[in-house]
Amino acid sequence: MKYRTMGKLGITASAFGLGCMRFNGAASGDSIIDEEKAIRLIRRAIDGGVTYLDTAYVYLDKTSETVLGKALRDGYREKVTIATKMPMEYVHDRAEMQSLLDSELKKLQTDHIDFYLMHGINLEKWEYFKKIGAREFFNDMKAEGRIRYKCFSFHGPYDEFERILNDWDWDMVQIQYNFMDVNNQAGTRGLQLAGEKGIPVVIMEGLLGGRLAKAPENVQALYDAFPVKRSPVEWAFRWLCHHPEVSVVLSGCNEEEQIDENLRIFDTVEAGIMDEAECRLMDEVRAAYLSRTRIGCTACRYCMPCPNGVNIPGIFSVWNNVSLYSIDPRYDWNLRQIREADSGADRCIGCGACEAACPQHLSIIDSLQSAWSQLHTS
Repeated sequence: MKYRTMGKLGITASAFGLGCMRFNGAASGDSIIDEEKAIRLIRRAIDGGVTYLDTAYVYLDKTSETVLGKALRDGYREKVTIATKMPMEYVHDRAEMQSLLDSELKKLQTDHIDFYLMHGINLEKWEYFKKIGAREFFNDMKAEGRIRYKCFSFHGPYDEFERILNDWDWDMVQIQYNFMDVNNQAGTRGLQLAGEKGIPVVIMEGLLGGRLAKAPENVQALYDAFPVKRSPVEWAFRWLCHHPEVSVVLSGCNEEEQIDENLRIFDTVEAGIMDEAECRLMDEVRAAYLSRTRIGCTACRYCMPCPNGVNIPGIFSVWNNVSLYSIDPRYDWNLRQIREADSGADRCIGCGACEAACPQHLSIIDSLQSAWSQLHTS
C-alpha cells in the first residue's frame, strides 16, 4: 500500500480509502446491509494496509456507521482514521448538531471522529450553516478533541467551491473527481486550488459511480491497443494518483475480490507515475467517451423553468450518460426521478420557449422527442 502525506496536516493516509456506502444487503433480503460480510470486507482492507475509512450518517439507510463501529472493535480502531459527515437536512441549531455528533460517536463506538465533514454543501447550504453556528460548533468540538479535523464534501460548480474553500480555515475537502470530470464540479481547478492552499483532497466517485469500471467498445479498443495492459479500473485510479494534490482515493467495495484488486492497484501508484504516453492515452480515452455524447447541452438552465414542466437539462443529461457509459435506462435513478416527478418529454407541446432561450441554439424540441423515445425503448 502506498501512503501519502495529507497536505498541511502532515499526517499520512493510505492512497486507497475504503468507502462504506456500497456494501451489499443480506442474502435473506431482510436487511439493507449484510453485517457479517461488511465487517469481513472492512477488516480485510485494514489488514491489507488501508488506514482511511469513509462513511456518513445517512449511508445505507443510516446503518453504515453502526456496522463500521462493529468492524473497528478488537483493536482495529487504533489502526485507522474515520471520516463521517454531518447531514445538512437534519440540523437547524447547535443542539441538533450536538445530538447528531453524539449519535455518530456512539454508533462508531469511538470517542472522536478524525475527519468530520459538512455533508454535500453548496454555497447556499454553507451560508445557512454559518448562520446557525456550525463554524463555532466545529471549532468547539475540535478544541474538546471530539473531532480532529473540520472538513466538507462538495458536488457543486467551481465558483461556489472556490468561495467556500476561501471562506474558512478548512482542514480537508472531499470532491468528486475522475478523468471525465476535469471540467465538472470542482474539477481540476478546484483540486489545484486546494493543493496550493495545502488543503488535502479526498476523492470520491473516482469511477463515476462504477461507470468507468467497464469501458464501451470504442474506449476498450484504446486500452487494448496500448502496449501495457491494465483494466479500466486500474487506469482510472492510476490517473487519479498521478496528481500530487490527491491525498486519498475512495473506493466502495462489496466483494473480497474488489478489495484485493484495489490493494494490488494502490500498491503500485504514486504521484507523477504516468509518462507522456499514458497521459495522452487518457486524453484519447476521454475524447472517445465524449464522442458518444448525444447532445451538447451544458445544463446552463437558460431553458428553465419549462412552462409545461419538462425537465429539459435532466432528460438530456440522462440521454448523454446512457450513451456515454452504456447504461441501461431501465435502472437509471435520474430517469426514474424524472418519471416520478412527471417531468418527462411527453409534457412538451412544442411551444419553442426553450429554443428561444438556448445560448447553444440547440434543436431542443426534436431532441427531446428523440431522447424520450430512445430512453423508453432501449
